[in-house]
Amino acid sequence: MAAGKPVSMWDNMRIRFIVCFLGVFVCYFYYGILQETITRGDYGQGDQKEKFRFARTLVFIQCVVSALFAKILIIFFEGSKPDHTKSWLYGLCSLSYLGAMVSSNSALQYINYPTQVLGKSCKPIPVMILGVTILRKKYPLAKYLCVLLIVSGVALFLYKPNKSSAVADDHVFGFGEILLLVSLTLDGLTGVAQDHMRSRFQTSANHMMLNINLWSTLVLGLAVLSTGEIWEFLSFTERHPSIIYNILLFGVTSALGQTFIFMTVVHFGPLTCSIVTTTRKFFTILGSVILFGNVMTTMQWFGTILVFLGLGFDAKFGKTPKKTTH
Repeated sequence: MAAGKPVSMWDNMRIRFIVCFLGVFVCYFYYGILQETITRGDYGQGDQKEKFRFARTLVFIQCVVSALFAKILIIFFEGSKPDHTKSWLYGLCSLSYLGAMVSSNSALQYINYPTQVLGKSCKPIPVMILGVTILRKKYPLAKYLCVLLIVSGVALFLYKPNKSSAVADDHVFGFGEILLLVSLTLDGLTGVAQDHMRSRFQTSANHMMLNINLWSTLVLGLAVLSTGEIWEFLSFTERHPSIIYNILLFGVTSALGQTFIFMTVVHFGPLTCSIVTTTRKFFTILGSVILFGNVMTTMQWFGTILVFLGLGFDAKFGKTPKKTTH
């Protein structure tokens, strides 16, 4: 580095992290609203009312828009900078990412709400375990404690006792839980593949985003064509053209959110990224509680304290010691 080169604000890792976190938070907050609007809304009137039921096509469009967005970013900001990452790594990452999404969505048909919440909250754990076992990564002891505090806090905060679940009290470990474990394991494998990319090939955030979405587009494209879902979707948009605007906006917010997610992965690692995405929902609900004066339960207060303790300890003690390069 040249001695006289000015240091930009973006070089400050704390500012970079705040930008990434706020980017993920804002984009996925709006993304969630749009997803709810598209998938839960009624289309048509009277007897002609119908629901949107083309989940795979929606994810396919999301991947196409994200790939185009990443390509534009590469053209404008990276030019002809070569990408040496192996194609099979991108393919593996895409398959594990899609597999995790399909498994978690399918698991919802078999498991109750509290199990779903616990599963969603535990994402950083497989990322950490597989990073240690496969990539031989080393984390300070404080990091394990921080992740445990954050995961426990988020689970307690989001947990709502299901009053109608008396029937499910005798429920034992079954197919839904297996699907949830598969989803978490695949999340961990995605993290391992991304970690390997950034350490071995110094893959940029935009190249990672472009190639993973291209592979996902290929897999989902084959799926929606082979099932004929794409043609049903097109006839649905002909009947209800007003949905097209929301779908395009959904794709754009997803692309922006993914840009910040891949920036977090590249600059801070998959574990930090999984902590950011896990705490995002917590902060969204906490924000609505503060803004709209909703009452928080004792369990939610306890969960909030645990999350902030975990985040505070992580900021103070959870950093991996920097290796000195010669």
